[in-house]
Amino acid sequence: MVPFSFAGHELAALPQGALFWRARRALLVADLHFEKASWFAARGQMLPPYDSLATLSELTALVAATGAREVWCLGDSFHDADGGARLSGDARTALRRLTDATCWTWVTGNHDPAITPGLGGNAVDEAEVDGLVLRHEADPADPRPELSGHFHPKLRVRVRGRSVARRCFVATGAKLILPAFGALTGGLDAAHPEILRALGGPAEALVPVEDRLLRFPLAA
Repeated sequence: MVPFSFAGHELAALPQGALFWRARRALLVADLHFEKASWFAARGQMLPPYDSLATLSELTALVAATGAREVWCLGDSFHDADGGARLSGDARTALRRLTDATCWTWVTGNHDPAITPGLGGNAVDEAEVDGLVLRHEADPADPRPELSGHFHPKLRVRVRGRSVARRCFVATGAKLILPAFGALTGGLDAAHPEILRALGGPAEALVPVEDRLLRFPLAA
């Protein structure tokens, strides 16, 4: 867990792709994409059907490790509007344990404009918490400090002649995009024009590594 300052708040970047907001004991994650594998399976592309359980296992471990009392999911928590209904019994039980044990908020996204009833938590389109706007997709026209997801940013670098990709946070002084937390999610290059357009200014990729936060300027 690597602390850093953003818009006057101390946040901590976790290598798993989550943020911890210590002052609120809040864990923030984006783009869980529960039931992505079952969505593809229904269309003939068979993938191992364990993505939701794997994501929930990782999230459960982080809630326990951080002692989080709030969890904010920044949109696209489900791969589609019917994803919640397709959760297995084990996955539904694991999710309800989490939503019952914490103050859980679903921020809706483009993949999940509504949350399946019966899963716990509270659903909102966006929220403003202690001066930070929490939404799914960054709004370049909004000058307020903002946390979002949507783009699944990854940093690609060459190490000893090999291309290596790591999920990363992307930040400006007022905007911070979280990587995708889901077990079965791809990624968009952190310097992609769509990401830089959404941020509306010079940005850098942030990669938490053990006790350090590596920073990489992103060229437009």
